[in-house]
Amino acid sequence: MKEDAVRQLLRQLFDAAVAAAQPDLCLPAYLPEPPRGRLIVIGAGKASAAMASAAERSYPGRLEGIVVTRYGYAVPCRQIEIVESGHPMPDAAGMVAAQRMLEQVAGLTADDLVLCLISGGGSALLPLPADGLTLKDKQAISNVLLKSGATIAEINCVRRHLSAIKGGRLAAACSPARVLNLIISDVPGDDPINIASGPTVADPTTCRDAMGILQRYRIEMLPPIRRCLESGAGESIKPGSAQLPQIETRLVATPQMALQAAAEMARRNGIEAHILSDAIEGEARDVGSVMAAIAVQVATRSQPFCPPCVLLSSGETSVTVKGDGRGGRNVEFLLSMGIALQGQAGIYALAGDTDGVDGVEEIAGAYLTPDTLTRARALGMQPVASLARNDAHEFFGVLGDSLITGPTRTNVNDFRAVLITG
Repeated sequence: MKEDAVRQLLRQLFDAAVAAAQPDLCLPAYLPEPPRGRLIVIGAGKASAAMASAAERSYPGRLEGIVVTRYGYAVPCRQIEIVESGHPMPDAAGMVAAQRMLEQVAGLTADDLVLCLISGGGSALLPLPADGLTLKDKQAISNVLLKSGATIAEINCVRRHLSAIKGGRLAAACSPARVLNLIISDVPGDDPINIASGPTVADPTTCRDAMGILQRYRIEMLPPIRRCLESGAGESIKPGSAQLPQIETRLVATPQMALQAAAEMARRNGIEAHILSDAIEGEARDVGSVMAAIAVQVATRSQPFCPPCVLLSSGETSVTVKGDGRGGRNVEFLLSMGIALQGQAGIYALAGDTDGVDGVEEIAGAYLTPDTLTRARALGMQPVASLARNDAHEFFGVLGDSLITGPTRTNVNDFRAVLITG
């Protein structure tokens, strides 16, 4: 295959994965029958505004409510208020939106139904600090956690125990109304407690677990945070709690669904597709070097698959930030993979975040080709040094290999496609 055709195919696979998770496609079938009382819509995440819009167009009855999404991800709605706030760093707009959401569900009755539209990104978008904490405290701990190399499950465990709305607290505020969660998953394992830090599901983890995570990554606890966790004041709502109303949770889109859509697209193009996993975690650079070794085995020994083929995977890797570059976990994965491959012929890759934002950049990810390192060195770049600085966005940007999509208004985690042509 010519390189232009390879890039086009890789982009088609990414686009198919994103399309499979669009709320207009996946949400309407899960909408409830009208309740005897009111239907209140709440939600948070990068896909929440698009989910609200899909609900408005497909729901047969009257609805009202408020959802919060990332800046630039709003979709016009007539009945549901859309609020934008900061991500990945929480801000005051998100805190106000969280307070207003709690007010929206106050005073409901058993005849009412709360439709909660949740997707990835909701943790940062609903930053309501627990008693005794400030938004500044939450921002400080979020900044450190995101650079620590902690997994998303670990990060969200800490967030839940420093929050006045996450970890089941929003569900408790809805009682006695019923709660129906419609969720687009962006986490390995699809556990609802880790999607937007579980504002409307019970949380089995504890303050002690949160403290253990901070200690494991040697993260210094500010005095208010230490008091909140040590005293148990930040304890979340546990399974079986009498505070919780009747809750039903449905996953309307997941990383596995997105991978299956990409695999089908590959097969339509005559390329056999193999889904390796929808839940890969670990340091992005380590995953990159392992994926390179697997790709070389396929290319040179036709094991465990025969080329031509594409290896698909998802999940959420981590980056322990030690440099001062412009990076993200998907481009760090690719740069590490490229360094390990050293120009191996016939191996191409695309990695990108399905929400269109890798790290804090408005860049989804990038492409990797057999001549990536050669072209970079011809421009005076040093790939190993770029990786050490966590500077992979700059690296791929200079090469013209960045993947830029704009807001996708959905989020089913990272997407990786490794194409081995033979």
